[in-house]
Amino acid sequence: MAKLVSKTYGDALFEVAVENGAMDSMMEEVEAVQDIFQENEEYVRLLNHPKIPVEEKHVILKDAFEGKVSNELMGLFTTVVEKGRFSEIEGILAYFLEEVREYKKIGTADVVSAKELSGEERAGIEKKLLETTSYQSLRMNYRVDASLIGGMMIRIGDRVVDSSIRTKLNNMAKDLSKLQITNI
Repeated sequence: MAKLVSKTYGDALFEVAVENGAMDSMMEEVEAVQDIFQENEEYVRLLNHPKIPVEEKHVILKDAFEGKVSNELMGLFTTVVEKGRFSEIEGILAYFLEEVREYKKIGTADVVSAKELSGEERAGIEKKLLETTSYQSLRMNYRVDASLIGGMMIRIGDRVVDSSIRTKLNNMAKDLSKLQITNI
């Protein structure tokens, strides 16, 4: 159900952004609001509290955001509060950003390596990924995990490329355990 709510409201906001030619500005606003909500969990809890009247929630939102975000985003906030769906706001905003990035052909790549990668290595990985995908640009997230032993894992959406030594060793161990040794 939560996914349906996120999709419904996220699609509506996306359509408004397309109609108004405000894709980039709306994307920036939503990213900023997401950061604000993540940094201020108590504020979000306050807006989700069942004992606070809807009118008071409207005032709280207007005080914080009116004049700082677009009327369209304020309209979304108003609607989700009135419908009692503010608990879904983070999912709605995340869905919207996903749709915008897909529309603009911006992918997200998560790269996990056994050691810290140099700037040159990072640039090479990004270049290779852009050549092998349909994306025009990528948001790159790098992380180090020494347990990989060597190599790296790359995830773009639901696709994963795992060239880590850890995985290769695990696969070898599985293959060896399947072998039966017989005495001749």
